[in-house]
Amino acid sequence: MTSKRLLNALEYPEVDSFNIKDDTSFRKIVVWLEKNKIKRAPYPLEPINSPEWRKTYEKYKKFLGCPENITNDEESLQWLAGYAVQEEYSKKKDVLKKHVAEETATKNIPDIKTENPLDTLDFYGNDFTDGINKVAKLLNITPHPNPTITLKAVKHIVTNRLTQHALKNPDKYITKGTPFPLQDADLGFDLSDPVLKQAAKILRMLYIQDLRHLQTKANELIVAVQNITANPKTDTRLGKVGF
Repeated sequence: MTSKRLLNALEYPEVDSFNIKDDTSFRKIVVWLEKNKIKRAPYPLEPINSPEWRKTYEKYKKFLGCPENITNDEESLQWLAGYAVQEEYSKKKDVLKKHVAEETATKNIPDIKTENPLDTLDFYGNDFTDGINKVAKLLNITPHPNPTITLKAVKHIVTNRLTQHALKNPDKYITKGTPFPLQDADLGFDLSDPVLKQAAKILRMLYIQDLRHLQTKANELIVAVQNITANPKTDTRLGKVGF
């Protein structure tokens, strides 16, 4: 199970015995992740036997930016564990940067200052994460725990939907039609992990979309070549047909 692998990487002490279907076990994991890894809750998540715990937990998920379509405990745990892994990486990244800076300072390396502000931008800092999440919210994009992935999603929308040509001709860029019933789609093979199964369906749909784009480009190329080779204009003096 993906959640178990993430918890194992985070060194959760009861990783071999936890039961995701047990409510008490699930609450203990959430509290442990917050106290030891995430450390962002604006209010306590204990005691876990409180009748208001679920209500507090939903507010906590919303505070962290968990997508609203993640509702069951298994998917929630995977998202929280992924968030915790990202937090751990950010902390270790800062330590590594410090060691590199100290090592570099001991060597005779010229100090070159860049004039490009993007070169000194911390893509995992709180300021950048908050800023890119605000932009994503304006574009109706669900933020990802990794801010660079959120940035890629924002870039995709901006470069495809917000160009001058797209704004003047929205009908050419806005997809219309009946939404594809992804939940009812047949993957073709079975996966026991529901999160992996959902991801596999999405990847399959994206792959099919890429194939359709490739087919469209191939058809356009064939038509362009036919327009040249089928040109009836003939110059017998040059022994050429067409251009």
